[in-house]
Amino acid sequence: MKKIVRLSFITPLFIISVFASDYTSTKTKVLDKRFDTAGAMLAYTEFELSGEPMVEGLGLDLDTLDPNAINQPTKFDYTAGIESYEYSEEAMYALNYQSKMGPHLVNGLLNAKHGGNMQSLANRFIKFAKVTGNDPSILPLNMHPTALPYISGIPEFAQKVDMTIVNNDEVIVFQHGKEKTIKTAIPAYLRDYKTLSWVEEGMDKTFNPAAFGSALLKDTMWAQDFLGGMHVISNDEEVEAISSTMDQDGKHALGVSSADGVNGAILTELAWERILFMQEKLGSNGKKLGLSFTPSYDASKPIWFAHKVAVKEGVKNGTKSIASLKITQGHSSLRDTWQVLWPISEFYSYSDQRVNNANQNPAFLSVFDGDPFKNAPKANIDAKRANDIKADDAFSVASNIANLMFENLSTIHFNKKVGTFVDKFDGKKSNIVTTYDAAYSIEALRIFQRAIDALPVGYGSADGAKSLGTSQGKEALRLIKTQADFLIKNLKNKNGLYASTYSIKSLKKAGIDIGTQFAVIRGLTAAYLASKNNKYRNEARSLMLSIEKNLYNKDIGTYVDSTKEYTSYSIAAVSGGLRDAINHLKNVANENEPLLELQNLTDRFTQWFSLVINGNSTTQGAQLSEWLLDSGEFVNASDIKNANSDNDNILSITAAGGKHGTAMTMASKVKLSK
Repeated sequence: MKKIVRLSFITPLFIISVFASDYTSTKTKVLDKRFDTAGAMLAYTEFELSGEPMVEGLGLDLDTLDPNAINQPTKFDYTAGIESYEYSEEAMYALNYQSKMGPHLVNGLLNAKHGGNMQSLANRFIKFAKVTGNDPSILPLNMHPTALPYISGIPEFAQKVDMTIVNNDEVIVFQHGKEKTIKTAIPAYLRDYKTLSWVEEGMDKTFNPAAFGSALLKDTMWAQDFLGGMHVISNDEEVEAISSTMDQDGKHALGVSSADGVNGAILTELAWERILFMQEKLGSNGKKLGLSFTPSYDASKPIWFAHKVAVKEGVKNGTKSIASLKITQGHSSLRDTWQVLWPISEFYSYSDQRVNNANQNPAFLSVFDGDPFKNAPKANIDAKRANDIKADDAFSVASNIANLMFENLSTIHFNKKVGTFVDKFDGKKSNIVTTYDAAYSIEALRIFQRAIDALPVGYGSADGAKSLGTSQGKEALRLIKTQADFLIKNLKNKNGLYASTYSIKSLKKAGIDIGTQFAVIRGLTAAYLASKNNKYRNEARSLMLSIEKNLYNKDIGTYVDSTKEYTSYSIAAVSGGLRDAINHLKNVANENEPLLELQNLTDRFTQWFSLVINGNSTTQGAQLSEWLLDSGEFVNASDIKNANSDNDNILSITAAGGKHGTAMTMASKVKLSK
């Protein structure tokens, strides 16, 4: 149980938080509660980065955050540091551990190497517990580890959730200036996931690269967070890893804590299985699957990941397996490409064992030193790229796929004549540019360049370090600037907003939507961070002012376009775009634009999240439910039927609609109105 710590002083940033109105009459109706894996998991990655990393970067001591101290130290701190951050983590567990929305890890490629049965997988998980300083009993019962998630599903439970009360606890709640102790009830489902699978009839049993990629991004970001340090076994105290062999001294173990460590290990295994499956099974020319590609791939004979591959399920080891695969849409998509390039670059950096990487975290080296994860062959970690070989360890697979995705983005999806990425390749390049994807491609390239040049990624993706200056890194920087310049020149309208699409053939641009604007904020900020050229920052600041002028709706209380709708993709972009504004576009030095004052930006973020994500009632908002404990929700032993104990309008999973309840995920579409 966390102790509530209150600030003894308040910095100027947090002196006051005033909204023009509380906007309690704004309605946020769920139009489609379907879980869109690609869009939602991208959004939850943006939520993670807009959580603890953002508020800590603004100077907040994270020890002052407590899920049971509502809106403390400020509403912004709590919204970002608790709600945004925890929604992100818990949705990952809903998909990976509970949903059954994909084949079971027991029937995967990695477990086949260990024995291919439930006992071999159990032994592997027991290993994860031990190397992270845990007893295996810490592992939840009846997990369904899903490395290969389907494209979408209805996140309603297929059976009655086990609400048997198995224990009691206490929480100290701080609300309205008062502190009180509440006795809580612990339901069985917190430890046993048997009753948390989703309805089968709602699942679109299709594999898609963007869905794989966004799940990989979530898993890798959290794995880096969980395994970025070590802990003292005797007291679970987090410590910095000062060497890669520190976990072998009998006093320390992997993970910033024992619980985080074991989750990080499981997430790493799921990520490794996913990328190994992509390497071994999904290479395609649009007609065939299983085409081999190696580290020498250069896109002269293109191989890519088909946009949609239908899965015929089988049953093996008493659970879901893959019986067969069939391509249903064989083209390469720009959205698929950047949504794989970003996470594979993160995983490449996380698992990087190259001898010339002077910036690698010793804790990460310890994870991939052969125990618990296989290390890379010497040819793949020396200073030469030309001698790299295809292999099945995590780093080698990540390196192979990262090269494939970069070569495809820079070749089959890039129109050199006009200088932009295009949406589709099916043997020839399309002539359509979707601004959202072109802009996010800039961010994906930025992360790729940092990873390939051995610069920090993850939470440290804006930090400096000595670059390796690789040829691919230099090419990535060139593409970043070229694409950013194209967007500014061709997609910007007279009102300062950016069109949603552009036709290279007709030179026509069309559409204005909220997601595109903030995606461009992400892209231009990425170009600024990568190039250090202030023109991109200035353009991004100008776009923020245009968004304020044209898309901030004073009646509704936040940003909306003419449809007033938000998809999971637009939610992702606004979370990320506002974070970029808060971190990089706010007034500094002699800048004095009132709308770009930090206070205004943090207020905008808080109000947007409160309206779009949480909503003004328990039947509104994009977030459909929440897990217990870390997000502030708990079961009051004296008021068990109260499913909104933290009064944030997000109900606990058993009360959130559907016959038996709804998982802690976001809707794929909502609409705002008065």
